[in-house]
Amino acid sequence: MCEYFCEIETETKFVILMHPKEFKKVKNNTGHFTHQSLKNSELFIGIDFTHNRRINEIIATHESYILFPSPHALNLTQKNPKKSNRPLAIFLIDSTWSCTKSIFYHSKNLQNLGHMSFTTTKKSQYQIKEQPDAAYLSTMESTLVVLEALNQHGVEYIKKESLELFLEPFYKMIAYQQALIANPKSNAVRFKRYKELNFNHL
Repeated sequence: MCEYFCEIETETKFVILMHPKEFKKVKNNTGHFTHQSLKNSELFIGIDFTHNRRINEIIATHESYILFPSPHALNLTQKNPKKSNRPLAIFLIDSTWSCTKSIFYHSKNLQNLGHMSFTTTKKSQYQIKEQPDAAYLSTMESTLVVLEALNQHGVEYIKKESLELFLEPFYKMIAYQQALIANPKSNAVRFKRYKELNFNHL
């Protein structure tokens, strides 16, 4: 999928917190894809980030939010999140909903962050993975909604062409997996090579 990434430079820092269970599945999940697509992003693996020095440094120096739906969450679709001159940081938890709650519960430093949500009519295109609800979006799909909203608020100035290409590796990955499912024998060699790819070295 490397050739399909459209790297985007943002003023906003994106911090991706990946649950170990998500990391162990495959290295081509949408959390990795999101990290590879955003130059100003950092990826951390774990459950309890309370004492993570780098994460606490980001929280201390940025106006920080966590993408976490709650009754008091700031709706990014409607409101500009910028309230100070400090750079913006948005934390994204990459895991199942139950594991997301585990990370949020154990990481005391995350509990002090402002919550952020959005409203959208978009439906998930993650066709090779069953979602609990059609309204649930993958990490990469959610990030695109966030980027589009930040553009609308004038927080970011990302070119339309870049936003349109953002999900390209996601779509290509789905198409590739569907081809393997449809014709596993003829794709056996390609699939073996595909699993050997180390996406940490992209």
